[in-house]
Amino acid sequence: MKDFIDIKLNFNNLDIYYIRQAIISALSKTLPNLNGHLLDIGCGKMPYKNYILANADVSTYTGLDIETAIVYDKSIRPDFTWDGITMPFEDASFECAFGTEVLEHCPDPEIVLKEVYRVLKPGGIFFFTVPFLWNLHEVPHDEYRYTPFSLERHLKNSGFEDIIIKATGGWHASMAQMLGLWVKRSPMTSGKRNLLAKFLKPIIKHLIKLDKPEAVQFKEGQMITGLYGIVRK
Repeated sequence: MKDFIDIKLNFNNLDIYYIRQAIISALSKTLPNLNGHLLDIGCGKMPYKNYILANADVSTYTGLDIETAIVYDKSIRPDFTWDGITMPFEDASFECAFGTEVLEHCPDPEIVLKEVYRVLKPGGIFFFTVPFLWNLHEVPHDEYRYTPFSLERHLKNSGFEDIIIKATGGWHASMAQMLGLWVKRSPMTSGKRNLLAKFLKPIIKHLIKLDKPEAVQFKEGQMITGLYGIVRK
């Protein structure tokens, strides 16, 4: 899972580099808050499992995914599956939970968030990331692109407190990410793609260097790549 944890910018990952780097950066800042029993919601192939177990005070790691989830790797299966309505756990089963790039796939996010709230112990924390600037994916199960304001409302409606939401990137990172997505995923010949990738790689790298996500304020006219947050029960 090195391409999730220790990803390096190259010609082949211009589309995914920034978001992967932003997620691991946000997750690393959250590690001191993770402890005890952890629930990975929408776990997929659990790319952060070993990293979390090695760097946080987590005793057990449980992967949960929807019964109809896309199979990314046949050799890696979730520990539990669920129907998207009721998680197969008792109330207050986990000290912490996280879900990276999951909530945008939930038709009714508050159903999921209220279940996360239910299975967390009092004082438990939930870490999440969501995209804002991203192409349609896992079609037709791509439901939303959240603003920080809608996310905060859904989280409050689900019972969470101490809500902290931050941007994964601002204007420069947004341009870098869009260029990466365009050159790697838009229709064009392989020759043109290779030529443009060589031309755009240093530009993308420079834009990322210029970006200051910690300075992003959620005000009129602001552009963001995505959001991450940590909330408490």
